[in-house]
Amino acid sequence: MTLPDVAALARTNPSTTAFIESRKSEAVARGRSFHLQWTWVPLAHMSSHLTRAVLAAEDAAFYRHKGFDWDGLKEALTRNFERGQLRRGGSTITQQLAKNLYLSPEKNLLRKGHEAMLARELERALPKKRILELYLNVAEWGHGVFGAEAAARHHFGKSAEDLSPAEAALLAAMLPSPRRYDPLKLTPYLSKRQKDILYWMNRENRSSN
Repeated sequence: MTLPDVAALARTNPSTTAFIESRKSEAVARGRSFHLQWTWVPLAHMSSHLTRAVLAAEDAAFYRHKGFDWDGLKEALTRNFERGQLRRGGSTITQQLAKNLYLSPEKNLLRKGHEAMLARELERALPKKRILELYLNVAEWGHGVFGAEAAARHHFGKSAEDLSPAEAALLAAMLPSPRRYDPLKLTPYLSKRQKDILYWMNRENRSSN
């Protein structure tokens, strides 16, 4: 396996991602148009509610691990085994960033191995805040919608820095299946997920004060 120059991400923002290119190819193959909504913004121009919501929902141990959350992975594997199905992958934000930037959406052992190597390199080359900034700018948040700024504008008609705690929690709730859910059409799953994330955000806020 060859690895890209992830250190360059410390200085430059990617002009595209593997996920964006994959979604473009899918659209072409199905004879559909692909309208990309993607606006890059620095982490400082995103609501702190959004960063807290995404960390609470996706990777609560982000600032404590080095790319892999072994406790989270163990919990995910245990739940998968108990339910007899593969649903929760236990991936960290760093692993998800590696997948979004460089890999296909397909799930197989070879891709997971490549993802692990890339996550390790990302953690070695970049500070945590840069990893989080990159992730929030490339994450998929709907059909053709990538990054926090485009997500905030598409779903709520406002910039990412103006998101409320409830709106931020809804966007975070979408992340496991961003093309299935619309935050303006609340399903029982989204509503419960939003409430859970708000609870985790508030609990984390109390513990840090």
